[in-house]
Amino acid sequence: MATDAPPPKGGTDTSPVQPTTESFVEVQESADFGELRRTYRSFAFPLTVAFIAWYLLYVLLSNYAGGFMGTKLFGNINVALALGLAQFVTTFLIAWFYSRHAAEKLDPKAEAIKSRMEADV
Repeated sequence: MATDAPPPKGGTDTSPVQPTTESFVEVQESADFGELRRTYRSFAFPLTVAFIAWYLLYVLLSNYAGGFMGTKLFGNINVALALGLAQFVTTFLIAWFYSRHAAEKLDPKAEAIKSRMEADV
């Protein structure tokens, strides 16, 4: 079973020319792409580790520090509920920070690499 669509009829191919495999490898080995990768990793990896540690702390406290987690803060709100809601807040904050980071630092570098690749074709 073929998975590729047949070429359009009429003999005019208006699709853009695709870069070669060699040009992709060349870009992957370039200093600009390395910088893009470092910029991404320097943001994503520390935040991922920090969030996983924060989540595991919450799980461990829930399992082994029931007395502490059951401490009432005010009304029927206890430490466990406050920390559980803080998990959601930190998830949304990380997503927002990443969105800003990508728009300011990653997207311009990626667009420059893409433009150079398209110009070389």
